[in-house]
Amino acid sequence: MARTLNPAVHTVRKDAFVDAAQRLMQTKGYEQMSIQDVLDELGSSRGAFYHYFDSKQALLEAVIDRMVDAGLGAVAPVVDDPSLPAVTKLARVFSGIGRWKTERKVLVLSLIEVWLSDHNAIVREKLRRTTVERMVPLLSRIVKQGVDEGTFAVSSPAETARVLVMLLQGFQDGATELFVARQKRLISYEDVERTMATYAEAFDRILGVPVGRIIFGDEAILHEWFG
Repeated sequence: MARTLNPAVHTVRKDAFVDAAQRLMQTKGYEQMSIQDVLDELGSSRGAFYHYFDSKQALLEAVIDRMVDAGLGAVAPVVDDPSLPAVTKLARVFSGIGRWKTERKVLVLSLIEVWLSDHNAIVREKLRRTTVERMVPLLSRIVKQGVDEGTFAVSSPAETARVLVMLLQGFQDGATELFVARQKRLISYEDVERTMATYAEAFDRILGVPVGRIIFGDEAILHEWFG
């Protein structure tokens, strides 16, 4: 007789592997972490691991998927708040995601090593697609609200949101490069500020608002990462 899979147990066990991977990524780093390390952390078997994941890379993707969901979940109340104007929502979404990452700085730093590795190009591309799929609907709502309020001047909120997400991805790539360069003392804090200002200006122009209207970054967060 075929074994019946209990969905609840399946979810709990899969989450346990993701939890263990996150802990190990923070203490050892992803490249140094092995599947055996994860098994030892949980006292689990290799067969149990392969019941949920077909590779170490698949486990990494699960960690990243969870982070994307949690990060966007943290700012969902801002998007849903009917009392906030669109400009305020957009600024709070950006700063909220920045704070969420800063609160998990050790984990994010462990992922920077992964992000920069040529071996993980497939993971990077999957993350880009996942980010677009999950962020476009969220930003589209804000952009539409801004259009309805007469603040944003765009013809298609959905397509504009897609462009904004792609710009955010470029910002993320640029911020990673800036972080590495700053750690090596190759650039100044002022260089970072100028780059951030350029991205902020791009957002303003895409949305059709005066330059400086959208608050793109939080000064305290900027200092935490680049100061």
